[in-house]
Amino acid sequence: MSFARQLHDLRMRNRLSLQDVASAVGISKAHVWNLEKGLSEKPSIDLVVKLADLFRVRVADLVGENPAADTEAPEMVAMFRDLKQLGEGDRQTIRVLMEELKRRRNDRA
Repeated sequence: MSFARQLHDLRMRNRLSLQDVASAVGISKAHVWNLEKGLSEKPSIDLVVKLADLFRVRVADLVGENPAADTEAPEMVAMFRDLKQLGEGDRQTIRVLMEELKRRRNDRA
């Protein structure tokens, strides 16, 4: 789930207004709205931590990088488990391969 969607869902689940969230973390209501709509793509880590604290969730859950989250495909969770069992050299090899795949994807775009 995207950061924008997760933020919106957490705000709704906690029955907070845009202004409630803005006041709690020290930003404008418009900025919260932009974050929820995905118009402000790169919030600072400080802001992400404040939001995670506000909603009492882990930063990884808020930004959609929790491999154990219920929303992750089972194959992704299994791949993460496999990755954790590899040695540092093997993880570095996979890191290099992933960077190359991302570069190729970006070249095609």
